[in-house]
Amino acid sequence: MMDGALPLIQDRIYDVIGVGFGPSNIALAIALEEQGRLENAVFLEAAPEASWHPDMALAGADIQHNPLRDFVTPRNPQSIYGFLSYLKAKGRLLDFLNLEAPFPPRSEYLGYVKWVAAQFNHAVRYDSAVTALTREVIDGIDLIRVVAGGREYLARNVSIGTGRSANIPAVFAPHMGHRVVHLTDYLSHAKAWMEEGVKHVTVVGGSQSGVEIILDLLGRSPSVQITSMTRSFGFKQKDLSPFTEAIYLPEFVDYFYNASIEKQQKMTAELWRSNYGAADHDVIEQLDMIMYEQKVTGVERLTLCANTLIEDISRTAEGRLRITARDAYSEERRSQLTDAIVVATGFRNFGSGDGREAYHPLMRGLSQACAYRSDGGVDVARDYSLKFADHAPAVPGQEPPKVFLNGLCEATHGFGDAGSFSLLWLRSTVITEALAGAVPCAAPAFAPFEKEEA
Repeated sequence: MMDGALPLIQDRIYDVIGVGFGPSNIALAIALEEQGRLENAVFLEAAPEASWHPDMALAGADIQHNPLRDFVTPRNPQSIYGFLSYLKAKGRLLDFLNLEAPFPPRSEYLGYVKWVAAQFNHAVRYDSAVTALTREVIDGIDLIRVVAGGREYLARNVSIGTGRSANIPAVFAPHMGHRVVHLTDYLSHAKAWMEEGVKHVTVVGGSQSGVEIILDLLGRSPSVQITSMTRSFGFKQKDLSPFTEAIYLPEFVDYFYNASIEKQQKMTAELWRSNYGAADHDVIEQLDMIMYEQKVTGVERLTLCANTLIEDISRTAEGRLRITARDAYSEERRSQLTDAIVVATGFRNFGSGDGREAYHPLMRGLSQACAYRSDGGVDVARDYSLKFADHAPAVPGQEPPKVFLNGLCEATHGFGDAGSFSLLWLRSTVITEALAGAVPCAAPAFAPFEKEEA
């Protein structure tokens, strides 16, 4: 015990502790194994098993990246953890190669994530929700203390791979619960709503997820009415130009990171529709056909409300939700009664202002020791590690611990560092190389592939 606190794992100081075992830290586990560095690492996951947005594994939804941009294939095409190895193990490789659709269903990729994660069960402690991280000098060693599942752990380095915080606009925050949910909690609640006889659902947001949820709701019950509310002029199509998709190439990470904050923000605004506030052509086409068919049949189940700014949400005496909104241009106000709301408003990046946060909530215990950028967000090094302020605790002559923000650094490293799989292999490579310089290791270092010739 330390200071009479929680039980401390005293028999070891971990080289690295992974907070969460979703895609970002699964990729890191693979890279650590390749380098022979997994033995003194542990991953702490709040859920009882590894997963990947299970409440968005909607029937008919596909992934939105090349499936070979998986955990490891671009770095090591011969890896046993690649997507093709998964298909071979499941006996579906030829079926997949015969598939005419460009991307596999999301349910398939969810299966891939679980298949890879299961091979690292020996390095993961499930049902271990991390509740606190602090940097402390203990017995002369500069360490990170991790509190999880009623126990305390010590680590020389930490990788936070929980994914970004849900973006819940203030108007929804007081009402979040069973009938008002973020998109990441959609599927399980939608099933319950149907059993409860919910008659009207409002979907807020103009993203790919927003459209997919609308389509899913329409297929759940012929009696359910849906209202879609977006702040823009309807649903925009994603910018999927191969030239725009270059933002998911390794060289773009350096280009973006080395730009000034002002230029990073300008690039983000210009490239916004490559990933946010827009949807793929196939789902927009489905939605358009539904709207047309409603005119043909005269049966209206879906109402689209564009340019809509939600100002207030209240509950009626009967327990329904009343949404008060106004048109962004005409200023006309309207009131909408609904039984449930899906908040499809995405996730928060680092920074200040609408839809942003200075740091992830799990970093609260580190916040006083962090360095910050002029945009209000924590400052991050090129290797994805948190920059500490000059006043942070330190031991002279000793390298400070590294806290890697694994999949949280879109504001500093560009679009490939958000929820996309496209650069998981690169980020895990950079982090393991950074760890190799900070942690003694008898095993030979992993030799990265040479740059391809033109």
